[in-house]
Amino acid sequence: MKSIPTLLLGATALMLTLPAAAAPVTYDLDPSHTYPSFEADHMGGLSTWRGKFNKSKGVVVLDREARTGTVDVTVDINSVDFGHDEMNQHAVAPDIFDAARYPTATFKGTFTKFDGDRPEEATGDLTLRGVTRPVKMEIDDFKCIQHPMEKREFCGADVSTKFNRKDFGLDFGLDMGFKPEVELKIQVEAGRRP
Repeated sequence: MKSIPTLLLGATALMLTLPAAAAPVTYDLDPSHTYPSFEADHMGGLSTWRGKFNKSKGVVVLDREARTGTVDVTVDINSVDFGHDEMNQHAVAPDIFDAARYPTATFKGTFTKFDGDRPEEATGDLTLRGVTRPVKMEIDDFKCIQHPMEKREFCGADVSTKFNRKDFGLDFGLDMGFKPEVELKIQVEAGRRP
């Protein structure tokens, strides 16, 4: 019969050879470095309007080893910014975003594709103007670093998707020939929660 110290030594050696258990990490979006922006047609190809939202918040939970995670982002619709005051005021009016009734847009999803330990895709539900539809977000240039000023880990990426705004009840201008396709691009940075 083996002695207890021998059994403990054997168990310890076995534990050291097993891979470490994956651990999810929580990151909070940095609102000063995260800007959802979009491109939409003006007058059926006359030009392309570009705007962004200046206020957003959210949480990303990521387990890079297990290749799993979730995304939960909220955007303040009243922070829309075309760089044109009159257009900003019109955008929040009832015939476009109707911000009084629908003050936020949200995306809630899960990471569905990885390249090694880097997420490349998130699939989930986009809610805009009170309507929820499934969308797939493409994730490019994902990178994590030890932030030299914040003294903790930060991750960043460029995220994009395309959708038909008519599906969300955003039909302003369609009767005048505006194209309904919208391209959403998000520069995002998020800090590891202390």
